[in-house]
Amino acid sequence: MKKILTLITAFLIGSGAFAMSADDALSFFAKYVNDANAQSPKIVDYYEPNAKIIRVVVLPDGKTESVTTDMREYTRQLKIGANLAKINKYKNFYTDRKVTKVGNDYKITCQRQPSTSDYKLPAHFVIGTDANGNMKIKEEMMYTKQTAILRKAKANKK
Repeated sequence: MKKILTLITAFLIGSGAFAMSADDALSFFAKYVNDANAQSPKIVDYYEPNAKIIRVVVLPDGKTESVTTDMREYTRQLKIGANLAKINKYKNFYTDRKVTKVGNDYKITCQRQPSTSDYKLPAHFVIGTDANGNMKIKEEMMYTKQTAILRKAKANKK
């Protein structure tokens, strides 16, 4: 009986090592924002390999259209845009951050303001731990006024 209790205790302590708090998620997000704004090539390491990337494009008439992509395509797009972003010193600023627990993960909802714009648009990030206990972005959603994303998505479907 003592062995069973010892094993259960060890399991509970071990599984607690992978638990994260809302503060952990916010700290991870702050590091992500710093690396993203520095156009760091290691930015893709913040994401799960099967992360869901969603862009909600705000059309000129105010309507919206969503585009969802996978990490392979998102990584390709990040590499293409990184040099131009460095030249333009492009950054994203995230305000009004709110954290909610979603299952074992945390969802950070916020307002994103691109450095090249005077408007703010909604965004959210779902952050959780992977099998190794490392924090990763599992889902990212951002509103954008960049309609070129829709053209590329539609061209890729053909």
